[in-house]
Amino acid sequence: MTTATAASDTATAEHEILRDALGLLKDREKVAERLLESSRKHSFDPDAELDWDQPFDDAKWFWPPELVSLYDTPLWKRMPEEQRHELARHEAASLASLGIWFEVILMQLLVRHIYDKSLTSNHVRYALTEIEDECRHSKMFARMITTGGAPFYPVSRVHHNLARLLKTVSTTPGSFTATLLGEEILDWMQRLTFPDERVQDLVRGVTRIHVIEEARHVRYAREELRRQMVSCPRWEAEFTRLSAGEAARVFSVAFINPEVYTNVGLDKREAMAQVRESGHRREVMQSGARRLTDFLDEIGVLRGLGRRMWVSSGLLAK
Repeated sequence: MTTATAASDTATAEHEILRDALGLLKDREKVAERLLESSRKHSFDPDAELDWDQPFDDAKWFWPPELVSLYDTPLWKRMPEEQRHELARHEAASLASLGIWFEVILMQLLVRHIYDKSLTSNHVRYALTEIEDECRHSKMFARMITTGGAPFYPVSRVHHNLARLLKTVSTTPGSFTATLLGEEILDWMQRLTFPDERVQDLVRGVTRIHVIEEARHVRYAREELRRQMVSCPRWEAEFTRLSAGEAARVFSVAFINPEVYTNVGLDKREAMAQVRESGHRREVMQSGARRLTDFLDEIGVLRGLGRRMWVSSGLLAK
């Protein structure tokens, strides 16, 4: 599929789910009805849609170099081109691993969200449709990791168990805030990836499918979070601000598994130190989060201690 066709598909799908963007709180059932219609028109089977047997091109990247964590650092400038390509391959696998982790969490949060709601409503039907999407995405990411030949990169045991706690105690607005955190930064990066002809065709195909289908998920989460922040009790709003800040801090640390550096022959401590000091990397992460943080600021999530936690995560400028 050409870049122009892929971009057209993305624009069409987004137009259909955002055409009623005027106004703040929209009818939940009407929003869900439109998302269901978009799902019928713009859903994909990655196993059939993508050419999994196509050989990789040694000259192409597995991730845009500007989005690789060490890009433009002193260490990056010393690395031979082959090692840079290898780091990009491992970081693509690390991000896909992170994506699976987030999507498994999201599916559990969505099931909790609909448990007490009318199970024949459009709102619940769309949640179930989104769970179907996330199942396919998780399998797609897993197959991409395996096909690319890099290992699976799980998050640390601490973060794994912290997420177990988060999804146990999370309120509804907290759940949707965490959902957006897991979706929007990766989505921003993938929007730069799928049109990039320097990137492997399979990776571009995977990111294209994810971008088109995630647009619906972001819309669903944003509409529900806006609604929840208007109607929830004050204590729940405050708890959402704190839990969102903590989720941002965990996300920023877990974003790239440090073992990628060891696995491509780099000193892990040196690499991690240079990533922390990298102005380019900080700008990439804040740019990726900007659309989300602007939205969270607008609806009252980024306040008080919660906002300071977002700043400490590096995802929000002071």
